[in-house]
Amino acid sequence: MNFKRINDVTLQVCTGLYLAVSLVLTFTVSDYYIFNRIGEFNFIFVLCHWLKKCGLLLLPLAVWYKKKCCADIAKYFLPVFVIVGCCTFGSFFDITMMTPDASPAQKVFASINEFMPKEANMALFFIAAALELICCASLFIRDGWKVSAKSFIYLPFAIVAVMPLNIFENFFDINSIPQDSFLRFRNFTLWHFLALAILVGFTVGCYYILKRFDRKKQQDYLVAGAIVLLIQYHCKDSMLLGDGYNVYNTVFGAIPLFICNMGVYVASLSVILKKRVLYAISFFVHAVGALTVFIYFGKDEMSNYGIFCSYSILYFCLTHCLLFGLCVLPSALGHYKFRIKDCIIPIIYYCFVIIFATVTSGLVSTFLTTYSYDGYTIVIGDYGTADMSPPNYAFTQVNPLPLPFDYIPFVIGNCTFYLSYLIALYAVYVGLFWAFTGAYYAFLAVRRRIFGGQSQKIKEIPIPLTISETAATDSDGSDAENALKNEENNEEKVH
Repeated sequence: MNFKRINDVTLQVCTGLYLAVSLVLTFTVSDYYIFNRIGEFNFIFVLCHWLKKCGLLLLPLAVWYKKKCCADIAKYFLPVFVIVGCCTFGSFFDITMMTPDASPAQKVFASINEFMPKEANMALFFIAAALELICCASLFIRDGWKVSAKSFIYLPFAIVAVMPLNIFENFFDINSIPQDSFLRFRNFTLWHFLALAILVGFTVGCYYILKRFDRKKQQDYLVAGAIVLLIQYHCKDSMLLGDGYNVYNTVFGAIPLFICNMGVYVASLSVILKKRVLYAISFFVHAVGALTVFIYFGKDEMSNYGIFCSYSILYFCLTHCLLFGLCVLPSALGHYKFRIKDCIIPIIYYCFVIIFATVTSGLVSTFLTTYSYDGYTIVIGDYGTADMSPPNYAFTQVNPLPLPFDYIPFVIGNCTFYLSYLIALYAVYVGLFWAFTGAYYAFLAVRRRIFGGQSQKIKEIPIPLTISETAATDSDGSDAENALKNEENNEEKVH
């Protein structure tokens, strides 16, 4: 094995390990706690801790997608902040929620959440730093010292992409803002309609920007979006352990059994792996999941998004916009065409989600209501009147619908569920899945009627590649795509 090959293998292995260690570190309070308390910590360290997170985006694109602009930025930008951060950490590793003035419930949360010893946190922190430096050194060996000045045009976008969204909380105290304030986020307020408008604008804007590029560049941007989504999604883990996210305060809130949480992985993997079954689940199930929560956020008494610029709402809007975009843009751009028969696996998938989420919700609730610390056991109930809300994975534990469905009870642990409600929940969502699919086909029909014949459609709506061409050029070589090739060649090429 020659030196170049050894360096390439080292680069890929170290990048994978760096991402894995960074993921584990998101399950520490300190990882995100400092960003909305800059005045309490070393400003230089806080800045370095933010900027070195750019490696989570730049290194995968530089290593596995051979993006030279990302490699140029990474090898000259990241080492400075990694090294300075290792020298200025101060009291970073001493952060704990187990303080003398913490309430009994907060001490219970801390005893559950702070499962990683300080020594392990420190070891992983410096291991991640060493791996990031090794990756940068390997990029120098692979690509040399020369860089293109144009590469650094993308640096501001990388910095914004990994921005800690709780940084704006340095400018206000959420506890000082009354619950009935205009600034509070609630259903059907100005902020709600603004969030919905942002979703529409983001999706349409991305479509019109991406359709100007060829298929290869479209795919690169979709993958970059998927990586950003995964980074921001996992940053929430640390927020849960420290300040909490919405109504969730324990590490169990990070279990990806909410529909949109699962959608983060499915939609991201669909554009990374380019698998038809993942595209189908994303389009049929998770696009609707992301859309419906923008239309109705659930009962106001079940939520605590804070004000329009607090972490919870910024995180929600960013991740759900990215999620919805990753679910629908591959179809809109012609990378994938949903077919009626593609709904079979997603419908079965969602059934298993409901079952697994119900069982997990019951078991987690049982553990939380029987676990105690320092003689105190937390109380689970309605938000604002109890210590915490139920886990409510995939809405299986708390009914967000205006009608009661309390028939055919059954018990998991010490929690009672109602089969009638779970069936109704499943039926409602499947109905929404079909309604979205129907709206999609109606849109295609209207567009076909407006633009007339096939030649005019191709001329007026240029799409880089049709699904048949996609099937012929995709590297995964899936049987499903090849089987569709001949049939798709006979269909209209606008999609």
